[in-house]
Amino acid sequence: MSARLNLFANPVAAKAWKHIIAASKALGESTLPASTRELVMLRASQINGCAGCIDMHTKDAAAAGETAVRLNLVVAWREATVFTEAERAALELTEEATRIADAAGGVSDEVWGNAAKHFDEDQLGALVTQIALINAFNRGNVIVRTPAGGYEPGQYEH
Repeated sequence: MSARLNLFANPVAAKAWKHIIAASKALGESTLPASTRELVMLRASQINGCAGCIDMHTKDAAAAGETAVRLNLVVAWREATVFTEAERAALELTEEATRIADAAGGVSDEVWGNAAKHFDEDQLGALVTQIALINAFNRGNVIVRTPAGGYEPGQYEH
């Protein structure tokens, strides 16, 4: 199985995607915990059915020390006891922001307020940006049907 289009080999797409990738890497310098960023990226990717991103973020999180139990329970985080209140707030914000068309008015004040209890303004800025960026990655990969399974942790870090 191969993708319909290689977004990194296509000169037009590659020029745009390099900026999206740079924006995502910049978030690594934020004070938002890396583990929270990975959980958020995994959850949005699950919702969007992006196999390539699920493959990447599961493997990158595991390589960074995330446990298999937590990774396996992201899909059912509401019923899982392995996440902190801050992580749960980030996952809830991720779900509402990813499913924005499903809720009239977008992200509710309640969900935003819960996230704001756990994250400062800079962290909220990073969290919102991370959610928006992973949704862009998901959509690009789903459109071109990027296959999953062959990703190696850290593969795109150079």
